[in-house]
This record gives sequence, C-alpha cells and structure tokens, in this order.
Amino acid sequence: MNRYQEAGVDVNAGYELVDRIKNAVASTKRPGVVGGIGSFGGLFDLGELHVKHPVLVSGTDGVGTKLLVAQKIDKHDTIGIDVVAMCVNDVLAQGAEPLFFLDYIATGHNDPAKMADIVSGVAAGCRQAGTALIGGETAEMPDMYAKEEYDLAGTVAGVVEKDEMLTAALPEAGDVLLGLPASGIHSNGFSLVRQILFKDHDVKLTDQPAELGGQSVGEAILTPTKIYVQQVLPLVRQKLVRGISHITGGGLIENVPRMFSDNLQAVIDSHSWPQLPVFNYLRQVGNLPLNDCWQTFNMGIGMVLAVKPDHVAAAQSLLEEQGEKSYRIGHLQERPAGATKIEIK
Repeated sequence: MNRYQEAGVDVNAGYELVDRIKNAVASTKRPGVVGGIGSFGGLFDLGELHVKHPVLVSGTDGVGTKLLVAQKIDKHDTIGIDVVAMCVNDVLAQGAEPLFFLDYIATGHNDPAKMADIVSGVAAGCRQAGTALIGGETAEMPDMYAKEEYDLAGTVAGVVEKDEMLTAALPEAGDVLLGLPASGIHSNGFSLVRQILFKDHDVKLTDQPAELGGQSVGEAILTPTKIYVQQVLPLVRQKLVRGISHITGGGLIENVPRMFSDNLQAVIDSHSWPQLPVFNYLRQVGNLPLNDCWQTFNMGIGMVLAVKPDHVAAAQSLLEEQGEKSYRIGHLQERPAGATKIEIK
C-alpha cells in the first residue's frame, strides 16, 4: 500500500470504475460525439448538427437530499436518472435539445461497484433524453465525506436555433396551460419528506401503507424524476408551444410564473388532473397544510406547456403519439392589478 492509499484514496479503484462504466457510457453515444472516455475533456462536434445559428443552453444541478434516501435503502442504480432529469428538463424549458452530459460524484470511499451503479443510472437517464455522457469525475475525499456517503451533480449542454428559443416574452393571454404528469416527488422537497417520515415519525422504507397502493415507502419516494425531452422536443420543433416550465423546487407556484412576462397571470384548476397517492400520503402523515404542499411539491405535474388555443389539439395529439398524457390545467390571462402571477383554485 502506498502513502496515497494510506491517506484514504485508492487510485486502483478509480481505474476499476472506469473499466466498469465503459459500456454504459458507450450506450449513450449520439451524433456529434468525438472519441470516448479517458481524455482530459469531453469532445462534441457541433457542426454535425447543421444548426444555422446555434445558441448553447447549459444547466447544472444535483439531486439534493434524495441521495440520503438512496443511501439509507442502499439502492443506487436510479439516482443517476434524477440528476440527468433535473438538468435536461431545465434546458428543454428554453426550447433546447440536450446534447451532452457530464457527471460529478464525490464520495468518502470509492466502491467501484456502487459508483458503477450510480453511473449506470446516469447513462440510463442520458439514453432517455437522447443525450451523450461524454465525461465526468469521481472524487474520493475521505476527510470530506463518511465512507458510505456520496454526492452527485451534473452539467448538461444543449443547443437551440436562435429564432426558436423559448423566452418569457412569447406566451400570451389566452394561452392554454397543458400539464404533463410527474412520476412522483421527483427530486425536490426531500428535506421536508425526510423530516416527516424519519424525524417526526419512525416510518420504515419497507412499510407498505394502503395509501400507496401496494408500493413500499422507499419505492414511492425513490421513483426517478421523469425526463420529458423525447416527448416535448417534437412539439418545440413544430412550434406548437410558446413556453415551458419545469416544475422543480417551489412547485407550480414558483416555477410556472418563470415562463411568462409580469403582465400575465396563470390561473390553475387544481382539480383538473389526478392526484398522485404519494402526495396524499405525505400530507396525511405530516399533517401538512395544503398551502405547504403547493409551495414545496410538484403535486403531480412535472412540466407545464403554454400553448395557443388553436394548437392545443395538435399538441395533445402529438404528445399522445409519444405515449405522454397531458391535462388542460389552466390558462394565461392579463394580470389583474395587485394580483400574484399565479392563482391556484
């Protein structure tokens, strides 16, 4: 054992990890990728896309304290989907096609099998999004993290034609708001989730409460964040949407207003889509006021599209062809004096 290993860092584990993830990384290759893993930087040839006036759109995000649930249940093969989803859904909201992704894992101990599980999830998310995993970093930091702990973050770069960018100036009064269903909690609000389940109550992740319809608590709250790229990008390219909101931290209340200008107001009908059992369960166990739920969780809607009234039928039909459900959850109107940018009824 050399002195670096004595200090807690095993470079041989890093070499083993690279070998374990090669196939997963290769499975995400797409047009534009140059070379493979192992270089000092990931390479992408934008010229292969034949974009006339490209604007690059980038995003970076993490998974937050949902990671603590994954570590608690010792399940690491889906959390990578979450980190990809958080990033690619954000750049999609600008009308951009996500092109390539880089991940970053920091851990107290590089267990190659566990790290490979995490990267396999990242690769799965990239395949769902049609995005290439072209690089990353696994940092072993024994004095920063406990042996079993890790953090996960990622960065994505996407591209959009300059004249096709979605900006807050595009949506107009009268536009219909289409809500796309969430797969679950996604990756926001987990500090409150953990407070309710594990601090205020001694809920076991293996518990199967009737409210969750046969799912265990662990399965319900670890359900990966939904990736909307393949379903929504065709609508963007056919100019069927004028705005997109990715519903993340702060729920509909914080995120829907980000996609339109200050002179408009979104009016949302909270009864226009089916409620997911996990939110009713959390509300019941945590004795949460409904307003707290709206300000914290996505409440079953993971993405909202602003669509001209005469484009709604075409947009919903195209979404259905992609296997995606959609609900008419509200509309945009001129903002009344002194009113907030969103009203949920």
